[in-house]
Amino acid sequence: MPELPEVETVCRGLAPWIEGRTVTRVEQRRPDLRIPFPEGLVTRLTGRRVERVRRRAKYALMDLDDGTTVIWHLGMSGRMTVGRDLGPVLAHDHLILGFDDGAELRFNDARRFGLVTLAEPGEADRHPLLAGLGPEPLGNGFNGAVLAERLRGKLCPIKAALLDQQVVAGVGNIYACEALFRARLSPTRLAATVVGKRAEDLAAAVRAVLAEAIEAGGSSLRDYVQASGELGYFQHRFAVYDREGAACPGCTCDIARTGGIRRIIQSNRSTFYCPRRQR
Repeated sequence: MPELPEVETVCRGLAPWIEGRTVTRVEQRRPDLRIPFPEGLVTRLTGRRVERVRRRAKYALMDLDDGTTVIWHLGMSGRMTVGRDLGPVLAHDHLILGFDDGAELRFNDARRFGLVTLAEPGEADRHPLLAGLGPEPLGNGFNGAVLAERLRGKLCPIKAALLDQQVVAGVGNIYACEALFRARLSPTRLAATVVGKRAEDLAAAVRAVLAEAIEAGGSSLRDYVQASGELGYFQHRFAVYDREGAACPGCTCDIARTGGIRRIIQSNRSTFYCPRRQR
């Protein structure tokens, strides 16, 4: 599932095309995705100007000139592509927005686990999908002290805590594995023990890995592409994720003896880590 860097990359790709543009055409090609499309969606979007495209956690947000916010989630297979002359409409292009300059935004979702919904004017921060989210890891308000406070009393593995969107917003399986490796913390470590320098190191690692992934256009695994249709490239920089049995960066181990990077299952997700370097 696309995580924060992928959604941020999509939003940055959409913004130059649609910010300040007016929606002149809306084509809704089915009644629902993971949830039904909002009633009257076509009417409510047609004629509205896009004021801003932004991200909150793993959600893409489109603020309109009447105060309404369109909330998008890519789910497992969702793609948002934008441009002119995008070619024939595909079977899974479920929502299409046309703009006053001839550009077009298409939301394609083969598995239909994504969603599109609306927040009423002034209600975006209080919308049920957004209200309980934790701090943005790339925001000025996120640091080791904030992370330690969010982890206080949590008697679960630190990997599971990082995936809790109320602890920190937008971090998913891939970047949790990568950040824990950089911070040299075992994914099985009790979350409540990540305090002081450990929390500072982990917060810095989360910020660094997310920033680098955004710079690389995200990680293209399975269905994700940028808004331009290009792939992301951060998957070529993975230190541990999906590298079971390989050597980690800077490895000095005898791989034949240690087995290299290990894979375990936590909360029904694959976790990849180096048991020698992560404690």
